[in-house]
Amino acid sequence: MPPRPTPEAGPNLRAWQRRALVEYLRRRDEDFLAVATPGAGKTTFALRIAAELLADGTVDAVTVVAPTEHLKNQWAAAASRIGIELDAEFRNADVHTSRDFHGAVLTYAQVGMAPHVHRRRTMARRTLVILDEIHHAGDSRSWGDGVRAAFEPAVRRLALTGTPFRSDEHPIPFVTYERCSDGLMRSRADTVYGYPDALGDGVVRPVIFLAYSGETRWRTSAGDELSARLGEPMTQDLIAQAWRTALDPTGDWIPQVIRAADARLQVVRSGGMADAAGLVIASDQQAARSYAKLIERVTGARAVVVLSDDAGASARIAQFADSTDRWMVAVRMVSEGVDLPRLAVGVYATSASTPLYFAQAIGRFVRARQQGETATVFLPSVPHLLELASEMEAQRDHVLGRSKGEDGFDDELLARAQRDEKASGELERRFEALSATAELDQVIFDGASFGTPVQAGTPEEEEYLGLPGLLTPGQVAALLSKRQAEQVASQRRRGGAPDGTAAAEPNVRPRTAGERRIHLRKQLNVLVAVHHHKTNLPHGKIHAELRRLCGGPPSAQATIEQLEERIAAIETLR
Repeated sequence: MPPRPTPEAGPNLRAWQRRALVEYLRRRDEDFLAVATPGAGKTTFALRIAAELLADGTVDAVTVVAPTEHLKNQWAAAASRIGIELDAEFRNADVHTSRDFHGAVLTYAQVGMAPHVHRRRTMARRTLVILDEIHHAGDSRSWGDGVRAAFEPAVRRLALTGTPFRSDEHPIPFVTYERCSDGLMRSRADTVYGYPDALGDGVVRPVIFLAYSGETRWRTSAGDELSARLGEPMTQDLIAQAWRTALDPTGDWIPQVIRAADARLQVVRSGGMADAAGLVIASDQQAARSYAKLIERVTGARAVVVLSDDAGASARIAQFADSTDRWMVAVRMVSEGVDLPRLAVGVYATSASTPLYFAQAIGRFVRARQQGETATVFLPSVPHLLELASEMEAQRDHVLGRSKGEDGFDDELLARAQRDEKASGELERRFEALSATAELDQVIFDGASFGTPVQAGTPEEEEYLGLPGLLTPGQVAALLSKRQAEQVASQRRRGGAPDGTAAAEPNVRPRTAGERRIHLRKQLNVLVAVHHHKTNLPHGKIHAELRRLCGGPPSAQATIEQLEERIAAIETLR
């Protein structure tokens, strides 16, 4: 058995970690759930608790359960640095952990396949079990049942997650649920350190979302050609098919967005983050390979491709982390937990739309290394994603008993519209993407929407892509507000209405619902900017107050009627 670790020999703890450690040691409950935003330092916190419990003899062994094989190695390396030796190569056939280690690192799938093996291991020595990203224990009933059966005998269980919510009815093992006033059961955390807190402490980066719309055209299974503009009000089925068309690597949307993302990455690298990297998150392996070829063609830089079933994936991620290469393309390997702090620019080129997946993906870009670092994520102008981007700071819990689709996300419908048909040649002809173009629709930051649509490759787009790479959250909001004011003034000089509202003449009035919505959003943004200068309130707080007064979603995907109501309401604010 290796020597017990010395807790004080580990890294200095951040304020939230010290508070949570004190709370944990005060309570000393069997189960403890820590919810902390990605990049906050959950691993460091958990290993400090492990060191404390090993040092004082509360436990003799540590078992860590992680979502992926790559994270097993990451956990073992982090633990070894503070004197805790964990076997990342343990296999179920081994039955017992070697005495050379304090314990082992497993995956949820590994536990689900042989819970009896890990139950015996847990009973053999007084064990602390660290359940990393514990919401994965609810991925299937077999995983959840296996985790519960394997680790019920543990002396202590420490559950960690940055995203404690799920969209299903599978209870997460060892998580406490409480009935709330609405009759629903909600998960209860013992300590919470959310994104707003971490942003205020400088622990994470502010995220600027650049939403791209554009015209899309595709052919249906009946042979009909349809076209739609991303960002305009449509049925979910049409949204999904337009979204899928935009993501097609043979169209123009993806190349134009990649070109813009690389331009942004170059600005960030030259502005203070010399090793900054970009990540394209793809829907599937075929798309990932196609995007990598596009990156090389568009930017001249070869992209590292990481696929989940590639035996060398973990080594490739580690090599990329220590390099200065510009681009990586992945499907799911880096969606959660993987430590790549130099990722600063992302392209959300996937059809996944659940709040859980979105939060995990965006979490790859928020880890800060120095003051002033920002992250920029490019995404399709799709209502589901715009709402998630606008509400990035919202704290969600796992809720049991809520009706399906209540949160506005119908992923089964989206999946049906977006799925690849591969059963036969006839099925492959059911959907054919024909063309797609990209246009910068809006910029979302701190819950507020900035700017009006501009064509890709224009000087107006370059103004947003050229924002300095090192900025505080306040500076980001100020610069976006300034850029929006300049954009509106420029449009006014070219003949637009002087106050940012629609001109009275019928020949210049927006003719489509989409054009009218864009115009109203611009008008609302101008009025919010005016109110900001009067009151010094952040744009996000003004938009939040309008939502409180009028109801409805963030302005990024508000309807025409909702925008008109907010425009009327802002006139009453003082």
